[in-house]
Amino acid sequence: MKTASLVRNTKETQIEMTLTLGEGKGYLDGTTGIGFFDHMLNSFCVHGGFGVKLKMQGDTQVDGHHTVEDTGIVLGKLFAEILGDKGGIRRFGHAYVPMDEALAFAAVDVSGRPYLVYNAEVTAPVIGDYDAQLTLEFMRALSYNMGATLHVKVEYGVNEHHRTEAVYKAVARAIKEAVTEGAGGVLSAKGVL
Repeated sequence: MKTASLVRNTKETQIEMTLTLGEGKGYLDGTTGIGFFDHMLNSFCVHGGFGVKLKMQGDTQVDGHHTVEDTGIVLGKLFAEILGDKGGIRRFGHAYVPMDEALAFAAVDVSGRPYLVYNAEVTAPVIGDYDAQLTLEFMRALSYNMGATLHVKVEYGVNEHHRTEAVYKAVARAIKEAVTEGAGGVLSAKGVL
């Protein structure tokens, strides 16, 4: 079991987060103040097997952008801290996840080279109190601060709730596979990432 914690305070958000890998179960303990985003984070944690404890205050009176993006920043930094030189992990992971009529795909390379390819058109602007465009912002913040190449694609689907939930679950499952213990050492022909 590996754990890391981080406090990040800005004029827009105040975040205290602890990430735990290897507990065997996933959970979100805390809230961002954005109901649908909490639902997505909880799904991300449960399907990835990630334990997240969160205390957060964001400027949601403005909108959800800073809260969602900064959550991705902190979560990404915690993954990077726990994974260190990335020795002993599988490095690559991918997943297809259906959610009713929607199907999403995610592939990740925990390589230390941050990059995001995001191919998921927004079909409805708002889901509850969540701006649907913010899924892209979360994934960008997560991948760049984690130091991972992340590819995300919604293959099809008409309900934006289903499309978005499939994305969060697919990314979680891909990361779960990538950070699982592998054969040992750094998985690279160069010997280092």
